[in-house]
Amino acid sequence: MAYTKVEQFEDKITSGLIENYRESIGLLGEDPTREGLLKTPERVAKSMQYLTQGYQIDPKAILNSAKFHEEVSEMIIVKDIELFSLCEHHMLPFFGKAHVAYIPNGWITGLSKIARVVDTYSRRLQVQERLTTQILNAIKETLDPLGVAVVIEASHLCMMMRGVQKQNSVTTTSAFWGEFEKNESRSEFIRLIGSKLH
Repeated sequence: MAYTKVEQFEDKITSGLIENYRESIGLLGEDPTREGLLKTPERVAKSMQYLTQGYQIDPKAILNSAKFHEEVSEMIIVKDIELFSLCEHHMLPFFGKAHVAYIPNGWITGLSKIARVVDTYSRRLQVQERLTTQILNAIKETLDPLGVAVVIEASHLCMMMRGVQKQNSVTTTSAFWGEFEKNESRSEFIRLIGSKLH
């Protein structure tokens, strides 16, 4: 069966990653031909492609795929969205929860699409600060709402496993736009998500 150009390109990426991981294992002082490590380069290559698949997905297309006209102007919140991402500085995981709200201005989107947008941006090499604003901007630019709010609370293995080694630290980032820049709306959102953010 003939491969498409896309499949050939993906195979080339996978092969290159496998070779790089095999070489890295050797440089670390291990034997990449040892039984337990024989298939590790392939597993890691596939894992990394999965964990960074967000580069191939358009978050705005996700929101537009379930965009509905609705005369609603009350705050819509999707909270406790689990997220897993990779810190771009050390390529170690950070994980936690995102809380996202928007106030519609004639358009709403499917609730699951908000979670998918979080996943899409999370499945890239990231910093939490940028991830927070990317989620906000995607909703702002696609739905043209009256306001958007995003809070992310996450633990970073780059702080827990190395460096300062603080196991119980949590990083909180927030981004507010439109109506959520007003204290009343922002305070209501913070109260409803139950965050410790002040």
